Amino acid sequence: MAPIPGLVDSHCHLDFPDFEGKLSEVREEMRAHGVTHALCISVNLDDFPKVRGLAETYDNFFASVGIHPDREDEGGIDPARIVDLARHPRVVAIGETGLDYYRATGDLEWQRERFRAHIRAARACGKPLVIHTRSAAEDTLRIMEEERAGEVGGVMHCFTETREVAESAVRLGFHISFSGIVTFKNAAALKEVAKVVPLDRLLVETDSPYLAPMPHRGKTNQPAWVRHVAEEVARLRDMPFEAVAAATTENFFRLFRPKGQGA
Repeated sequence: MAPIPGLVDSHCHLDFPDFEGKLSEVREEMRAHGVTHALCISVNLDDFPKVRGLAETYDNFFASVGIHPDREDEGGIDPARIVDLARHPRVVAIGETGLDYYRATGDLEWQRERFRAHIRAARACGKPLVIHTRSAAEDTLRIMEEERAGEVGGVMHCFTETREVAESAVRLGFHISFSGIVTFKNAAALKEVAKVVPLDRLLVETDSPYLAPMPHRGKTNQPAWVRHVAEEVARLRDMPFEAVAAATTENFFRLFRPKGQGA
């Protein structure tokens, strides 16, 4: 039997309570599905030590540092603090950060200012950004351009926007990452975007524990299931799965430049 091509889950939240006491099982499933590495994403600074700890404990996990745009209670941040936390060699990215107007109401200038602070931190430490955008694409792209986010690049994670937004992000130097949503039957527009993103700007992710792909929809997602995302992207692009696996893995390591790679 031919070996399974290696895959990377470029965005997951293994520090969340859903995975408490289950990491051995999660890692075994990763091995069984050919998923060699995962990027554990920070959503607030209080829990960042746990995210960092995962990357310190397991040599095929990496970490990011940042505050999710939904976390209004975190308030403003000093870019210097993010830069200081990002000095750790297992931290390979800044985020997740960005804008989310879907749930938030009222004056959202605090979101925009905090997004700017993350971009400034990323430029100061030379590490790429992990960007979340929901119902805020125009402002997200505008701030990325104004703050020169393209100097460090990064990824538009869990992409659900239009082809035009994807093309604008690619022009700014960013990658586009697809999650389990691309496997959903009602995601016709997103499937069209997945067909046209340049292969050298393509990433795959799970956003675990959320958004489990078909055929596991409704269950707690896990990094092993990023294989289903890659398989669907390969089907949509009429490409061999092995080619998509190889490209997305190469893209991940070229973008994030992690140290201490290990399986």
